[in-house]
Amino acid sequence: MEQKKGRRAAIKNMALATMAMGLPITLESFSATAATPFADLKGNVNHSVCRWCFSDIELDTLCAAAKKIGIKAIDLVGPKEWPTLKKHGLDSAMCNGAEINLVDGWNDPSFHDTLIKNYTAMIPLVAQAGYKNLICFSGNRRGKDDETGWKNCVDGLKKILPLAEKHGVVLVMELLNSKVNHKDYQCDRTWWGAELCKRLGSENFKLLYDIYHMQIDEGDVIRNIQTFHPYIAHYHTAGVPGRHEIDETQELYYPAIVKAILATGFKGYIAQEFIPLQPDKLQSLTKAVQICDI
Repeated sequence: MEQKKGRRAAIKNMALATMAMGLPITLESFSATAATPFADLKGNVNHSVCRWCFSDIELDTLCAAAKKIGIKAIDLVGPKEWPTLKKHGLDSAMCNGAEINLVDGWNDPSFHDTLIKNYTAMIPLVAQAGYKNLICFSGNRRGKDDETGWKNCVDGLKKILPLAEKHGVVLVMELLNSKVNHKDYQCDRTWWGAELCKRLGSENFKLLYDIYHMQIDEGDVIRNIQTFHPYIAHYHTAGVPGRHEIDETQELYYPAIVKAILATGFKGYIAQEFIPLQPDKLQSLTKAVQICDI
């Protein structure tokens, strides 16, 4: 999520255990730059890309490019954009449009009426479109301790979980860092989100593990993925620091992270959510898919 404005504005507006082939991960594969046609991808990862990071590219153009790269889905689009995705044969891997924003969320009862109304309307639409995941947010603490935040989230989410279960829709709460980009956000540690999952006790509530955000707030990325993977439905990528390309210019080694994700048996989507710095943004996207194509 871009420094607060980018994705916040965009949202508002809009295993394969450890590589069965045993191929080694090399620095050469991490730094690959050539375009990768779909047929050349290994097929172990379901690749997606977040719409807001490429918002200056027409959606039709982005979808066509995504297909050529080997991307199977677009993240963070709502009902108005779904027909374009369907035209290109792409999935909507993480739907949005029911949330109020990133700061007014389920941890505050004053927003429950609006959120319940929004999600009650959106959940059937997601199911009717043939999609599965619908994003949600804890909201900011505003002085609430952990226990209060958990209790409020449970009280509100339990009012819509039966509908989600009926329609086969998974409500997915995103983990965001509260150190740099989203000051005061409550669901800012994997253990916090996992505890909420345990209290709700439903397979229709999971977490969106944003690798960028969790590297900033807690680090120990691979160990946390290994520990909490039963509660994770979706992953986002980006380079640290800065939320830019995931290549050798930043501190995370994505081939090892993706390998660890696949080793948990994960079958969902890994979505690119970086803000390209390079002039050729689609080339940056191609390279990111290559890096993650373990």
